[in-house]
Amino acid sequence: MSRLVVRVLGLAAVIAASSPVLAETLYVRAGKLVDTEKGVVLPDRLIRIDDGRVTAVTPWAPPPPGAALTDWSGYTVLPGLIDIHTHLADTEQSANVAEPLLHSGADIALLGAKHARDTLAAGFTSVRDVGTFRAFGDVSLRNAIDTGMVEGPRMSVAGAYLTVPGGGGEVTGMAPDVEVPAIMRMGVVTGPADMTVKARRLFQGGADFLKLIATGAVLAAGTEPGAPELTEEEMRAAVAEAVRNGSYATAHAHGAEGIKLAIRAGVRSIEHASLIDDEGIALARAKGVWLVMDIYDGDYIDQVGKRDGWPAEILRKNTETTDAQRDGFRKAVRAGVKIAYGTDAGVYPHGLNARQFRYMIRYGMTPMQAIQSATTSAAALMGKSADVGAVSPGHYADLIAVTGDPVADIGVLEKVDHVMKGGKLVR
Repeated sequence: MSRLVVRVLGLAAVIAASSPVLAETLYVRAGKLVDTEKGVVLPDRLIRIDDGRVTAVTPWAPPPPGAALTDWSGYTVLPGLIDIHTHLADTEQSANVAEPLLHSGADIALLGAKHARDTLAAGFTSVRDVGTFRAFGDVSLRNAIDTGMVEGPRMSVAGAYLTVPGGGGEVTGMAPDVEVPAIMRMGVVTGPADMTVKARRLFQGGADFLKLIATGAVLAAGTEPGAPELTEEEMRAAVAEAVRNGSYATAHAHGAEGIKLAIRAGVRSIEHASLIDDEGIALARAKGVWLVMDIYDGDYIDQVGKRDGWPAEILRKNTETTDAQRDGFRKAVRAGVKIAYGTDAGVYPHGLNARQFRYMIRYGMTPMQAIQSATTSAAALMGKSADVGAVSPGHYADLIAVTGDPVADIGVLEKVDHVMKGGKLVR
């Protein structure tokens, strides 16, 4: 190294050591603020943000002269929304059961970036991405967002599906001699010991949590939603490996028996819960297990699936589960089961995530409960309550602004006017 370079580096070090670290401070004026922690709407608030996190929320008073101020005095402000069940790093659902095989890894990367951008623009600043056919595509997308290469929500990812051979987490419906690439079968397991190995591999590859396919699926050809697939022992092995990694497992489970097996195995949440029975609801409440019920999807699948010629098997399974799932949702709300907002985005186009709010109110929630399901409740399920889901000191400055009052008309969340993530305006 030349003496000149050494001297320049030395000078830079001296300057860095002697210069104070300047925090980036800005303010947001909220005409109304939805306090999701207390379940109330507060009038005319001033939100102070330092280095991307909220440091104070006070009644409105002008900030210091010259301070950076975002004036949302004409809007209702909420914490950034959270969708706890998305599939950003994959193709969207179509009539072609072979769709996942028609796209390269590069295609999925680019699609994922678009899906992430659309989701963030819709006001969902955090998601839990619960599986992708091409293993670890979600890990790469999460990392690209975290480093600023791609614009999108904060992501918690599963890496791949853990499923039985030919089960609800496989690419199915092809001829017997069509070979599915190994990268799409990384989570296929045969027994508890194999489950431990595959689960460990997912954590080593960067997964944040595990996604178990406990039953068949509506959208997987040749599987039945009501039929158990993974055994309780296999799921216990996954849960144990998740605990060893400081994490948890969630289970895709439509059928009543599969739901109860997964709860007894120790999962933190049940995805779909379409055919849950009274015993399953009572068990979920007793064990403190979250339900994530995508009660909007049935109408979309019925309408678009019929229009676009989706397979008759899928349409039949959708009909058999839609009303039952909504009845189960209503019962779960009445029973006081913990429910988090999850939509299965990817079944329908990304960016339409807020459409489910109306359905949650229709089937038993109050508007504030529905909002909390997509903020404080979703954050708690992910173990991220200290960072997201609320506008209060310590949380990331992930904010959205909407015209109107979502407590009076939840539909206003379907058209978000402004989005801020970590103190940066992204819309």
